[in-house]
Amino acid sequence: MAIVSVPPRPRRHRRREFSGAAPSSTATIAAFVAEQDDVRSTRRRSQEHPHRTSGGPLQRLTDRLRLTPIGPAHAEELYQLYQDPGIAEWSGPALSRDAARELAAHVGERWRIDGVHKWIAHDRVTGELVGRGGMSRTELDGEPRLEVGWAVRTPLWGRGYATEIGAEALRFAADVLGATEVVAFTEVHNRRSRAVMERLGMRYDREIRLPGLVAGWPGVHPDAPFALYVADLSRDSV
Repeated sequence: MAIVSVPPRPRRHRRREFSGAAPSSTATIAAFVAEQDDVRSTRRRSQEHPHRTSGGPLQRLTDRLRLTPIGPAHAEELYQLYQDPGIAEWSGPALSRDAARELAAHVGERWRIDGVHKWIAHDRVTGELVGRGGMSRTELDGEPRLEVGWAVRTPLWGRGYATEIGAEALRFAADVLGATEVVAFTEVHNRRSRAVMERLGMRYDREIRLPGLVAGWPGVHPDAPFALYVADLSRDSV
């Protein structure tokens, strides 16, 4: 097994990543913004796709979910999501409402600039908040990449929602963004997230090192082992 050392960088999904103690809201959101500003791109023209809705080409419908690009209007729902203990276990301490507003505005701006970022997920029948997820632009091994991720409210775990969000994200990457490859990575002991990656048909590529959690040790470590998975969209059916 090859082990590749990647220079530490702030991680979008590691909001508690910076130390064992909870960072301030300002430090938290600043790290998120710094990570998302690593890679910029021009907006790509959308193409027709059967999963789109009348809400526009960036809003999506799955069998059970309505996926809407996150923007300033979703600040309160992001606040609610990041109070969830199951999400906080991997994503970090709860956001304040001010930090949630800043995060929602930032994600909306990345949608405008990059043409891609995270969706807020609702039950398409009841309107219940399910979670968030989708694609974002990141950097790995010095190269721009598309990364897929998800977070689902703890009471809804075990129902396949993370896989449903991830599968739609891969369709979006292939059909709208014209991507041929998408990556996902998480701490090696995050078995739930790795299981989702495998259900999506992503293949394990190698171990990389990033700031994150180490099994059996408290706090965040600068070179925690992460499992890197890759989806080959040029070959795989998504």
